[in-house]
Amino acid sequence: MTSSPEKSAAKSADPVDSLVLHATDNHVAWITLNRPEALNAITPDQRERLIQHLSHASCDPGVRAVVITATGRGFCAGADLRGGPPTGGPQAGERVSGEQVAGERVAGDVARMIRLGAQRLIGAVLDCEKPVIAAVNGTAAGLGAHLALACDLVLAADSAKFIEVFVRRGLVPDGGGAYLLPRLIGPQRAKELMFFGDALTAADAARLGLVNRVVPADDLEKTARDWAERLATGPTRALALTKQLVNASLDTDRTTAFAAEAAAQEINMTTTDANEGVAAFAERRTPHYRGR
Repeated sequence: MTSSPEKSAAKSADPVDSLVLHATDNHVAWITLNRPEALNAITPDQRERLIQHLSHASCDPGVRAVVITATGRGFCAGADLRGGPPTGGPQAGERVSGEQVAGERVAGDVARMIRLGAQRLIGAVLDCEKPVIAAVNGTAAGLGAHLALACDLVLAADSAKFIEVFVRRGLVPDGGGAYLLPRLIGPQRAKELMFFGDALTAADAARLGLVNRVVPADDLEKTARDWAERLATGPTRALALTKQLVNASLDTDRTTAFAAEAAAQEINMTTTDANEGVAAFAERRTPHYRGR
């Protein structure tokens, strides 16, 4: 997918900036993976840049929605196995969050690599305080599939495919796959995808409930832009609190969920947008939300 935001993305001396394009347009942050020759397989540097962009989106009042997409014919082929271990984690000697990974492997290294690598990336999507849309332009495999499925809304081109590729490599799913898929489609269907590793068409992914909408490839960017700009004109803090409630709901009992809901309502009623929404209803006019 070649989108207009990537054309307007500012140039930087940092080569990673050319591999993860970033631009903000109409309060929407567009994050575009840009290694089409590698089907956008994620390197450790790209992973860190993605996490950074998502973190900045959370605290930037000028950003009210996020789109994650990619260039070329692939959305993301997963972690770059040529640039590091198959766990999607940091390589020996790599510095992550200010801490250097030891050069010599010891017990627990793989688990640490998973936590510091793939899981941090998926957590950054789930924890982003702005709604995140995946615009899946092509194949999303392994960690790439989980990157898409962690997003709040998933749009897919009709040519897109989703593949739980780990079993083909003799690996256990990482990047939160065994957490995400059962919550989206149930344990039996999740196991079917993970046990066999078969490619799932966009239409089948939508039928199972993994994708919100399938559109012709030529319409993907326009649809993503329409959805994102609609979200960007909404009550941003209310959307953030709603996202938190829904994401936590499957891990909590009713009493805890109800208490969280009441607390979220209490917090939200202190926002300008909540007051505007109530006033607009009373005055029978369209609300004008400012994201505050």
